[in-house]
Amino acid sequence: MSSKAIAEFIGTFILVFFGVGSAVLMGAHIGFHGIAMAFGLSIVAAAYGLGAISGAHLNPAVSLGFLLSGRQSTGDFITYVIAQVLGAVAAAFVIYLIASGKVGYTLATNGLGQNGWGAGYNGEYSMTAALVFEFVATFLFVTVILGATQTDSPAGFAGLAIGLTLAGIHLVGIDVTGVSVNPARSIGPAVFVGGQALSQLWLFIVAPLAGGALAGVLHAAGITRSPHAARN
Repeated sequence: MSSKAIAEFIGTFILVFFGVGSAVLMGAHIGFHGIAMAFGLSIVAAAYGLGAISGAHLNPAVSLGFLLSGRQSTGDFITYVIAQVLGAVAAAFVIYLIASGKVGYTLATNGLGQNGWGAGYNGEYSMTAALVFEFVATFLFVTVILGATQTDSPAGFAGLAIGLTLAGIHLVGIDVTGVSVNPARSIGPAVFVGGQALSQLWLFIVAPLAGGALAGVLHAAGITRSPHAARN
């Protein structure tokens, strides 16, 4: 396994372990604001810890944006996505092992920080609301990432900008879908929870990938790219 793949695996593990773990293990104590900060801080940690190796995409939608913007090869894209999904599943499994050590915890009752919508899920928003939120939020997220990592952006601040953006997205949307903007993040918990989490998983794959693709296409066209930045 390449160093890039290992970095994406570990980085995505960090994201899911911090973010989803905060929701499952501490959600009742820290609330939505705390969960939002956990997701944001996880990105900062992974970006500065592993970004020099792989760029710390940690997200198939981000990698798709880089691919379509011309800043990643097809081979690397496939490798990254596999590593990201495996990292998310591994982190979700570890969270489940920890959570199951608490008296009274069950997957059916307490869940595993899975994404969703509709009756019984957070604010009980509609499928349309969930679809719109995930598409728009992912588009904005990947646009920020592509902009913050282009060659003439201020050096050393990309990780902070990206992490704060993810925290902000969570502050807006946790009550809507639990916030995915990342197919790997959604796949990890859904694999273990099954049922509704698995049946609704398609939205958290399709909408983020569509949002990331649009961000990549606009960046490639120069619409959201600095005119002085190099393509690579």
